[in-house]
Amino acid sequence: MAYENSNAALPAPAAHPMAKPGYGKRSAPDQQRRKPADFQHLSPREAYLASLIDQLPENAAMDAKTLAKAQPLYGQQAVRSALNELGRAGHLRRVRRRIPPAQGETGTRWVFHTFWSRTARDDEWWAGTLEGDVTPPEAGTKAVVADVPPPSEAYDTLARLGLRDPRLALSAADCTALEELAGEWLARGTSPDQLSQVLVAGLPDQVHSPRAFVRRRLVDRMPPERPAAPAVRVARLLVECIDCGVPGRAEALPGGLCRACAGRDGGAEPVPTGRQVRDAQAWVEEIRAGLIRA
Repeated sequence: MAYENSNAALPAPAAHPMAKPGYGKRSAPDQQRRKPADFQHLSPREAYLASLIDQLPENAAMDAKTLAKAQPLYGQQAVRSALNELGRAGHLRRVRRRIPPAQGETGTRWVFHTFWSRTARDDEWWAGTLEGDVTPPEAGTKAVVADVPPPSEAYDTLARLGLRDPRLALSAADCTALEELAGEWLARGTSPDQLSQVLVAGLPDQVHSPRAFVRRRLVDRMPPERPAAPAVRVARLLVECIDCGVPGRAEALPGGLCRACAGRDGGAEPVPTGRQVRDAQAWVEEIRAGLIRA
């Protein structure tokens, strides 16, 4: 039938919509060079869509609705089923990755990507690769570039000392020279307000060298280092079911699909392990021996 024509002309990748920052296509590492036979092992529908996806740029939208609109042959349901099959074949995984909040932000932030591999990979390769992956800056976003870096919290605390007491008014050069010492106080758990109080408390009538005076107090009254908190491992990455989006560890989603979606979509039955085969054989032999004795 016409819709099974995997040689149909593909739309130009440049016209494909891009995903929102933090979403979209991301190419897996260690890709082999593109060859005409890359997707010959797939059925015509999957081979056609794989060729389309393979040509899309980084951060291109990868949801079934967008991919259905991007080509003339298959609707959303067909695309969704094809994505499931591409996951089973080892070409595709969906992930959500925890990233640290930006300065001034609180709470957990996640980025969502659909990883694509032109080369088919097994579940073990995907699990190891995704766990070790580092998310680069989002394509299409502009980095904030300044001629002078923003002042640190330590620098800002030192610069404001003169507002608390004019006897400790420091120059920009003074703040820069003392910034590392003040930063060590903050790193050991002292708040900026507590640090300021320590530095301005009990000042003499005259401070002839504010820089030298502040340095001496920073050195002499340095608080002890806090004991390291016990490390708590927090999952940095979760693989999502390609079909329903339920998150889980990579090893819990073989083929990129959860158990429910793999069964509902007519996936192949799991291949028994060698131990399961041996156990079954032993069970059969035991039944046979019982029948003979009977």
